[in-house]
Amino acid sequence: MTGRAPNRNVLWARALVAELHEAGVRAVCLCPGSRSTPLTVAFDEHPEVRTFSHLDERSAAYFALGRARRTGEVTPVVCTSGTAAANFHPAVIEADASRVPMLLLTADRPPELRDSGANQTIDQEKLYGDAVRWYKDVAEPEAEPRKLRSLRTTAARAVAKAEGTPAGPVHLNLPFRKPLEPVHVEGDVPDDLPALAAEGRDGAFVTTTLGHVVPDDVDVRTVARALEAERGLIIAGPADAPGPDPEAITALAHATGFPLLADPLSGLRFGSPTRVAPVLGGYDGFLAGEGVADWPAPEVVLRFGASPTSKPLREYLAGSGARQLLVDPAADWREAEFAATDLVVADPSRLAAVVARHVSGPSSAAWRDRWEAAESAHWDAVEAEGEPFEGRVLADVAELAPEPATVFVSNSMPVRDADRFAKPRAKGLTMLGNRGASGIDGIVSSALGAGSATTDDLTLVTGDLAYYHDMNGLLALSRCDVDATIVCVNNDGGGIFHMLPIESFDPPFTSQFKTPHGLDFAHSEGLYDLEFTRIEGDDREGFRDAYAGSVASEGTEVIEVTTDAEASHRVRERLADDVSERIAGLD
Repeated sequence: MTGRAPNRNVLWARALVAELHEAGVRAVCLCPGSRSTPLTVAFDEHPEVRTFSHLDERSAAYFALGRARRTGEVTPVVCTSGTAAANFHPAVIEADASRVPMLLLTADRPPELRDSGANQTIDQEKLYGDAVRWYKDVAEPEAEPRKLRSLRTTAARAVAKAEGTPAGPVHLNLPFRKPLEPVHVEGDVPDDLPALAAEGRDGAFVTTTLGHVVPDDVDVRTVARALEAERGLIIAGPADAPGPDPEAITALAHATGFPLLADPLSGLRFGSPTRVAPVLGGYDGFLAGEGVADWPAPEVVLRFGASPTSKPLREYLAGSGARQLLVDPAADWREAEFAATDLVVADPSRLAAVVARHVSGPSSAAWRDRWEAAESAHWDAVEAEGEPFEGRVLADVAELAPEPATVFVSNSMPVRDADRFAKPRAKGLTMLGNRGASGIDGIVSSALGAGSATTDDLTLVTGDLAYYHDMNGLLALSRCDVDATIVCVNNDGGGIFHMLPIESFDPPFTSQFKTPHGLDFAHSEGLYDLEFTRIEGDDREGFRDAYAGSVASEGTEVIEVTTDAEASHRVRERLADDVSERIAGLD
């Protein structure tokens, strides 16, 4: 990126890419297309920005989302004009809902071609509606000092906005005229263009300091007094990207003595938090049962993160009558039962660290012991269950994954089984999922994007429909140099619908809801140059051996576990009854 630019488009794109790099961008996802040529060339020639080439815009956006979810830093996505930009939209929705930083750089035709019937020209203005934190229709390239300063400032603002509070997508729409290639255009770039505009500053053109919402002393004391109760809970829901400091949250749990109920996507169920505080993960298996009906209700609940994955937990909290304090740095409302009583606008890590020093004493030991006994009863029942079922797959992955590892779980049943059957343990696992909009689209690409951001071992646990839905994403294995162990739980259709009342109405249940597909995924082995192994669902040892062998070896392997969705659901129901009886017997 040295030397005088041959034309204004090259100058413009180089300036934008240089400022994005100075703002912290270290990687980009590029999709081939003509109108985005200046951006693609500028990113490709930048020596310190890693490029990931994707043929499918939808997969590219989810790859970028997964990478940002793992790092908390934005990975821009670049595309040409037209429907290419529309294919980013599902990932934009997820990034918005789950607060993942994202930067969309969509190339566009010149303004006069809009609304003219010109080829590959659609209305890209505010294409993603209010799902983005900020939108700007960037000016056309021009070798003019003030406009170049504006462009550099826009780049800095875009990254700051995407990674701010709340993090999320930002959309820059960039029109370009021909020539799009780096050919020389006489007089396009003046010889006397000021160095500040052409080359920027020595360092970032604009340095942004991202602040944090810090509660004052009065607010800290208010929260601390609220936690001076015998019966309290700390709930850690799915974390934003990046998540809260585990040490701060566990320090607060330790100071209060309250049980910490940690969602598998909270960043608190695995690793060091389990050594400091009572971290519980079996609540989804016992809170809906009769065994807890006579428990005293909690007096206070402190909640961090998004709404918990567990429906039994959400309903338990809604019916508890407890004072519930939601901690959210963006002052958003993320509690769909509408039972919370307080909204605490503060940075979760800073609030937890400060409040921990002001809490006067621990909770009732009897209260804590009751929860820990129920937790033990849940895991004892799971261990004693002899029948094969899908939840065992998640339990085995959490147990056998190497350390450190990133485990990405799909929506529908995998994340629910992770919630109920992935036992808390002092192992360096980072479990991730797309729980913002909770779709099954883009799961493969999101997982591979997360894997690209770290040297940790990567495991994806997905259902068969989500695997089918994003098989295009497997192309990133070779094009983006990512390896993974992909566990595909194949129950031939939408197994989650067995949890709904529609199961009792057949027809149309089988044909319109479960929708068995009968696809043989073994063919993906040759198409995407990976290894494929099929394991019967009742062969637990076979799966454990195959999984352990896969994570210990190089390359990517898909381990398909064939299961019976209805039978697995019946096991989940029986386990819930067993746990309820065990808990009732504790009193």
